[in-house]
Amino acid sequence: MGTTVEKNTGERLPVEIAGIRFQNPVMTASGTFGYGSEFAPYTDLNRLGAVVVKGLSLKPRQGNPGPRIVETPCGMLNAIGLQNVGVEAFIKEKLPYLRKYSTRVIANIFGETMEDYSEVARMLDGVEGVAALEVNISCPNVKKGGIVFGTDPFEAAKVVMAVKKSTRLPVITKLSPNVTDIKVMVRAVEDAGSDAVSIINTLTGMVVDVEKRRPALATVTGGLSGPAIRPVAVRMVWEARKVARTPIIGVGGIMEAKDALEFIIAGATAVQVGTASFIDPNAAVKVAEGIAEYVERHGTTVSKLVGSLEV
Repeated sequence: MGTTVEKNTGERLPVEIAGIRFQNPVMTASGTFGYGSEFAPYTDLNRLGAVVVKGLSLKPRQGNPGPRIVETPCGMLNAIGLQNVGVEAFIKEKLPYLRKYSTRVIANIFGETMEDYSEVARMLDGVEGVAALEVNISCPNVKKGGIVFGTDPFEAAKVVMAVKKSTRLPVITKLSPNVTDIKVMVRAVEDAGSDAVSIINTLTGMVVDVEKRRPALATVTGGLSGPAIRPVAVRMVWEARKVARTPIIGVGGIMEAKDALEFIIAGATAVQVGTASFIDPNAAVKVAEGIAEYVERHGTTVSKLVGSLEV
């Protein structure tokens, strides 16, 4: 399995996003891969394009009470509540382990206020081993009555501008699918300085326990991920590509190489593998392997495939 990826990495697989060269287009999705070390016994982190770590906040968070995960047809619903060790503990305790690997590390960050985002970005600026920031804007702004940053283009733009002022690192904005027109959000964050966009975050969903007549999750609603959302995610990447001036990272229900190739052909420069890692911890490497086999068989490169959809 490994030989094909290694043979093609130098010639067919590399992609560039915000001036950063990735050895292949396959990343892990934030929140599904811990801080990398949890998966190291089961997969080779050096064979990934990037490890995107669990979302980081200014202070540690305990997350939501349980139950906070429920399986759904072709996917899962989660309401973890962004549990994490906090940015300071990440820098001191988690990042040193990741520095042992050649794979790029992208820090996913979030906050409940503009100040939170700015401070987390500032703390990560210039830290050895962090290649870029991925900004999760699917969070409620506690100072604005709970409005979700990612559903209001004006608020989303303000977050991106605040982060850009606090860091020299490339900024990738992770967009919510829970909007009327993804193109409006792409334009807003790009105009604010975002260097790339990740599309999509989870869809809001709900599961009811009919015997108890109660929600299956303690928080009532949660984020839907897995193969069930892939057609929605691919469609949004395709729509976004029509207006995007920066690279797109496609996310949502990628289980195998064919799924990833759908995103790339629709317009994504790279992809992230998330829920699949719960089923097979080596899933992201297998996706990279499959892409390597495809580009070799078709005599092409990943870069040439990006946005090659004919309609």
